[in-house]
Amino acid sequence: MAAAAPPPSPTPAPAVIREDLVPTGHQVFSRIRLATNADVPHIHKFIHQMAVFERLTHLFSATESSLSATLFPENSPPPFTTFTIFLLEVSQNPFLPIDNQNCTNFSPIHKTINLDLPISDPEAEMFKSGGNDEVVAGFVLFFPNYSSFLAKPGFYIEDIFVMECYRRKGFGRLLLSAVAAQAAKMGYGRVEWVVLDWNVNAIKFYEEMGAQILQEWRVCRLTGGALEAFANVNI
Repeated sequence: MAAAAPPPSPTPAPAVIREDLVPTGHQVFSRIRLATNADVPHIHKFIHQMAVFERLTHLFSATESSLSATLFPENSPPPFTTFTIFLLEVSQNPFLPIDNQNCTNFSPIHKTINLDLPISDPEAEMFKSGGNDEVVAGFVLFFPNYSSFLAKPGFYIEDIFVMECYRRKGFGRLLLSAVAAQAAKMGYGRVEWVVLDWNVNAIKFYEEMGAQILQEWRVCRLTGGALEAFANVNI
């Protein structure tokens, strides 16, 4: 007698997908707000890190007290009429509302960014801001200038800096966009800044934004002893 055929293999049970195991990415809440005198310690650390990155530590002499005295003097003019700083803050949780910091033409900018991987910030404790897990991650310092060709004021960006672990995630673009948006809101004609010629990553980033890199222009500077010497020429 022939052997009986083996029973059919059981139909596999449908896979059950647990929602808590499905990758959902990592949300980072960001905020652009006006800096205050209380933020000077963070700003000072950022400027030093920027000097290290740009290989210009030999020119770095700013102190917290000198920054406080020049950026936030007593009876300082309103923001955007003098030196102004936007701070970039990040958090794993939504930010609580803050007041308009006594500025009638600017409100903090909020944006949620979705990342594939969490950000590991080794300096998070040093750059804590406010409560919980809020961290200051970057800044942009700018002030008004003027174009006689356009017969319009504009903004000149002196410094823009994002900490290493937060780069290439859209935060630098957010800082620049905040300055551009403020310039457009105020009817200004343009926003300008300079970039080191060896910083190819920054140059590519700015070009992708639509910025023109003006090769034919050179920065001229009098500083230190040369400034003092020329100050007394023919006077």
